[in-house]
Amino acid sequence: MEFKYINTEYLEMVAGGDFDLLKELIGMFRDQVFEFNTELKELYGQYDYKALGNLAHKAKSSVAIMGMDSLANMLKTFELEAKDGRNSEKYESYLIRFENDTMHALEELDELVKSREL
Repeated sequence: MEFKYINTEYLEMVAGGDFDLLKELIGMFRDQVFEFNTELKELYGQYDYKALGNLAHKAKSSVAIMGMDSLANMLKTFELEAKDGRNSEKYESYLIRFENDTMHALEELDELVKSREL
């Protein structure tokens, strides 16, 4: 399978080749993604842009560990813009992309685990 959203080589390096650690990292990422998606939408709906920027910063670290460099870069932009309250017309598209990319990443991560368990 070709992975479009995650970087398997980077993940293997982070896990040091330890499959149990890899599964643990994926489990933590899964939990965080659902929390981030919920909280990002809530903060956006409350127009709490400073908190939105702070959460984008946290989310950036999580996706970076999965090797999702493009999404991490977008979250960096989102973080800086939200903290300054700039370009708020873009925030919804950032939230949509975050949710879309992370959901696809979770599917790929499930495939990665399945392929290693065989």
